[in-house]
Amino acid sequence: MSLLALKERSAAHPAGRTPKVEFRNITKRFDSTEALSVVSFAGMAGSVHAITGENGAGKSTLMKLLAGVYPPDSGEILFDGRAIRFDSPAAARAAGVSTVFQELTLLPNLTIAENLFLGREPRRFGFADRSAMRRQAHAVLQRVGVDLHPDVTCGDLAIAEQHLVEIAKGAAAQADIVIYDEPTAALDAPGVDKLARLIEDQRRAGKLVFYISHRLDEIFRLCDMTTVLKDGKHVRTCPTADLTHDALVSLMVGRELARLYPERGAKPSTAEAALRVTDFVARPGGAAVSFAVARGEIVGLAGIEGHGQREIIRALAGLAPHMAGGALKFDRDGSAKPLGGSIVATARAGVGFVPEDRKTEGLYQPLSIQENIGLGMLRGASMMARAKIDRNRVRALMQQMNVRARDDRQSVSSLSGGNQQKVMIGRWLASGVDVLLIEEPTRGVDVGAKAEIYRLLRAFVDAGGAALITSSELTEHIGLCDRILIIREGAIVAELAGEEATEETVMSYALIGRPPERASR
Repeated sequence: MSLLALKERSAAHPAGRTPKVEFRNITKRFDSTEALSVVSFAGMAGSVHAITGENGAGKSTLMKLLAGVYPPDSGEILFDGRAIRFDSPAAARAAGVSTVFQELTLLPNLTIAENLFLGREPRRFGFADRSAMRRQAHAVLQRVGVDLHPDVTCGDLAIAEQHLVEIAKGAAAQADIVIYDEPTAALDAPGVDKLARLIEDQRRAGKLVFYISHRLDEIFRLCDMTTVLKDGKHVRTCPTADLTHDALVSLMVGRELARLYPERGAKPSTAEAALRVTDFVARPGGAAVSFAVARGEIVGLAGIEGHGQREIIRALAGLAPHMAGGALKFDRDGSAKPLGGSIVATARAGVGFVPEDRKTEGLYQPLSIQENIGLGMLRGASMMARAKIDRNRVRALMQQMNVRARDDRQSVSSLSGGNQQKVMIGRWLASGVDVLLIEEPTRGVDVGAKAEIYRLLRAFVDAGGAALITSSELTEHIGLCDRILIIREGAIVAELAGEEATEETVMSYALIGRPPERASR
């Protein structure tokens, strides 16, 4: 065993104490994707333990194993030195595990009190004791610092208030192990302070708190120990005090780019803008952003999830209203059309939108490849015109995109994720649009299909198109994009050339708003 491993093992097992929770060689797969690979580390009672890493590192998956959402495929989880295996979240809760997931689990038609004690209501004479429920709910809300009446219906609360109630729900469980999954994403500064006080109380009470977060400031403020995961593998577990911001960023990034990406073309002229965005505010209270996308280039909106990239691209697509500013799409003859009105107007302006959720937002699952791609050929057609789909054009696109299927009549629901993604992009290629807005170009796609999609997008812009993408994979931004706009808290904090960007630099801007210290000297 190396000296570093010995030190980390000593730090994780101070004074020979038995860990409250220990993960031993945990592996979890989803179909052909290995989400976690032989992960081992421990968490001690009376500590706040950060679980961090890039998007897709396996953080939430690991905690969902502990919470009983999934079983591990191999390896074991130990509680107080004894192996346990939960077959449901209810079994994990009964064993003393409370989870505050990033997604809200409140039932909007129930009151705060009813949500806090759902499934474990205080009872009297065999019936739910609503008076006791209100008293206990009031005590929990006070402990969390939430000034809300227990009888308020959760559906009437603001999103930030719902998140505070979600946190109170976790506190009401009186568990020995508490998991927080990105708990501050929807909280304002006072809300974060309330959560910090609650977590400190839980630590002093001897609980083990696992804190999943990308936010470095919160990790250094709240957490005693830090575990870094990367690509589903354990990188390091050590005391947070042994790290600096830059050292933590370095642990989270650093792999070499695979040769998945086509070569970039000649640097396009910014004067030949296909899309120009000016003082654009995508969400209430958000920052204004201004940028342009030229013909012949792919531009990425990079950053940590939840910092505004999705809102910007969806508001540009017309799926959500924007608060201020505007965006123009320029045709090749220099004429301009405004964007942001509606998704139909966006398509008519010659801009295609590829959503991240292809199954529910992007494709018509029961329909064939021919029908899904052929819909693009109907762009701009009159409602009174007879729908015509050129099957030869569909087949040519399938061959161009290397869609693996029996024929064009095969249902898209039977295709792999990569082939479904190609069909979704192919619809817009068939439509003749010259600007693409794309969320997660290759989410859930195997490596071979990724390379083919990257070549499709590069060929699209090389032919005079332009593309704006969001992606949770930093390597995708760096390998694919000509320029990267880094978003932090809704604002553009940096612009980097794709060929000069590194994961460390992008993550540093995204997390702390500045380049790494080495780069800033």
